[in-house]
Amino acid sequence: MSTPHIVILGSGFAALTAVRELRRRDRVARITLIAPKAELMYYPSLIWVPSGLRRGADLNIDVAGFLAEHKVGFHAGRVTGLQDGGRSVLTDTGTVTNDALLIASGGRFLKAMPGIEHALTLCEGASAAEAIRERLAGMAGGTIAFGFGTNPKEQGAMRGGPMFELLFGIDTLLRRQGRRDDFKLVFFNAAREPGKRLGNRAVTGLLREMARRNIATHLGHKLLGFEADKIRTEGGEVPADLILFMPGMSGPAWAADAGLPLSEGGFLKADAHCKAAGADKVYVAGDAGSYPGPDWLPKQAHIADLQAKAAAENLLRALDGKPPAARFKVELICIVDTLDRGILVYRDEKRALILPPCRLFHWAKRFFEWQYLRPYRKANRA
Repeated sequence: MSTPHIVILGSGFAALTAVRELRRRDRVARITLIAPKAELMYYPSLIWVPSGLRRGADLNIDVAGFLAEHKVGFHAGRVTGLQDGGRSVLTDTGTVTNDALLIASGGRFLKAMPGIEHALTLCEGASAAEAIRERLAGMAGGTIAFGFGTNPKEQGAMRGGPMFELLFGIDTLLRRQGRRDDFKLVFFNAAREPGKRLGNRAVTGLLREMARRNIATHLGHKLLGFEADKIRTEGGEVPADLILFMPGMSGPAWAADAGLPLSEGGFLKADAHCKAAGADKVYVAGDAGSYPGPDWLPKQAHIADLQAKAAAENLLRALDGKPPAARFKVELICIVDTLDRGILVYRDEKRALILPPCRLFHWAKRFFEWQYLRPYRKANRA
């Protein structure tokens, strides 16, 4: 029997964790990774770019050495669709066939909100984070508005954590610079209790922290759109000289041409084993998928890693003719960083907790970044 060919879509957290897990379990399988570049964007640290603690260039990590070390082929291209139940991956640089497919290509932001071009979105990448830094440095004062949205057809499809971090981080930065009194900071959200998926105690703690820092709020009003100098909501307008906004998320743009079942929110449907619905030997991990679980199931790097490990194990079992066995752990863990401190938030199916701001958690987040990126940087030096 010929060596099976496994194809992975993406080069983010889930994709690279899948590479490690597949190679740990199978040293001979032929693996090909498809992405526009052999590059990992380390999104969690984009929050530090506006303050200068990190540069955007620091966070675009070349993973070519890592792929070579793990004997993984690389196909540079953008996925445009799937055919033959996932056995053929269509890209703008050619078609790649496979015996098993792992989709870890991430999601995308919904950009249909009227006037969205007036807002900057941190997690669009290094250039967006640098643009926020430059805009902030050029301001002598004014109002900065921070907010995030969701996918109305899939309420959990949001990325709110980084916006809390950006809010608290910019507050800390302006205080360090002695400029805080020149600025009004406003947090807006359509929900009355923003960040509820973190747990009720987390919502209370985050709102308490905003009040302590004299950050105004505009909550519980549906967002209607943006203009150059304001946010329009059903509860009135919020004047703003700088708008920082994280839209809700949907699945990859090519998902509509994948020939696979999609959730209402546009994500690839997957089960608790990360198996794509209606497909054979096709698995999903990370932001591209919609999974069963509680409504607070997050779109974050940690859960993407957990899903990737389960997906990789089950994919190899499928190639061996065995049923899936691994399930990903339903867990949310994050440190909401404030530039000099961190607020630890944890939630699983049994409990939810939040620990107050602590310098140790800030340094723990920085240490985790170093530890997580070390294998990729080390491989490139080899």
